[in-house]
Amino acid sequence: MKIIFAGTPEFAVPALAALIAAGHQIVMVLTQPDRPAGRGMKLKPSPVKVLAEQHGLTVFQPETLKDLDVQAQIAASNADVMIVAAYGLIIPTVTLNAPRYGCYNIHASLLPRWRGAAPIHRALLAGDAETGVTIMEVVPALDAGAMVSCGIVPITELDTTQTLHDALSAIGAKLMVAAMATLAETGVLVATAQDETLVTYAHKLEKAEAAIDWQKSAVEIARQVRAFNPFPVAQSKLKGEVCRIWMASAQTGQANAGEITSVHDGVLVGCGNGLLHITELQAPGGKRLSAQAFVQGHNLQIGDKFSTD
Repeated sequence: MKIIFAGTPEFAVPALAALIAAGHQIVMVLTQPDRPAGRGMKLKPSPVKVLAEQHGLTVFQPETLKDLDVQAQIAASNADVMIVAAYGLIIPTVTLNAPRYGCYNIHASLLPRWRGAAPIHRALLAGDAETGVTIMEVVPALDAGAMVSCGIVPITELDTTQTLHDALSAIGAKLMVAAMATLAETGVLVATAQDETLVTYAHKLEKAEAAIDWQKSAVEIARQVRAFNPFPVAQSKLKGEVCRIWMASAQTGQANAGEITSVHDGVLVGCGNGLLHITELQAPGGKRLSAQAFVQGHNLQIGDKFSTD
């Protein structure tokens, strides 16, 4: 089939690669404009653009899809279908309707739970037992389209946003390839409407959410640490400096909130309820270290305290 693929970050790369491998004709790749990145703030292409150019595909990077000339250029591709995966720009109704079979999205949650910008993070923060990917019709309302298929992923106590991101990205690619095979063969994808009574929203992350409140339970803080790995990374003050905490789990026990109770086999810290067992952390300007290496390098001792301020 003739496909317009709209995606920007690493999450979308496996889907584009899988569609290319399946033999579809990618007539246009929509991705966001190159952005400044790194210390030199040089313009950096999106991961999707990098893959598209490796395959000699037509790449289109408008700042907005609201311009009539942009819409006309997309329509002129005469695509059968548009596929969206974390594109990041609002797609006008006229553009959604331009392809013969409409537009389908890879969404990283089990809809209708966690519509919105940060579904993986919110699932971890909420302590969900599972998450997944939903292939859905794209409609003007946010993530409200009918559902074609889904894939479920259990959430373990070792999962971070990064590990779930990678798993969901791979599953989403397989589901979309399967959906496109059905569409090519039958000309229709059966879809089920979402139950609006079960909708929750995954609001965009705020950097302020990265600060650890040690009055919260160890279970809540451990979820926060895993949800904010790899970005923006949970953090707390330690000896007057901001310390980034990359990996941790909850343990039973009790101690004063923020106080270090052990520096053997990880760093144990008191919480509002329970103890946080930290296994990876990072000092300002330093590398991400195991707890053992951090303790040795920063002379961490029992009685030292983490603080919110």
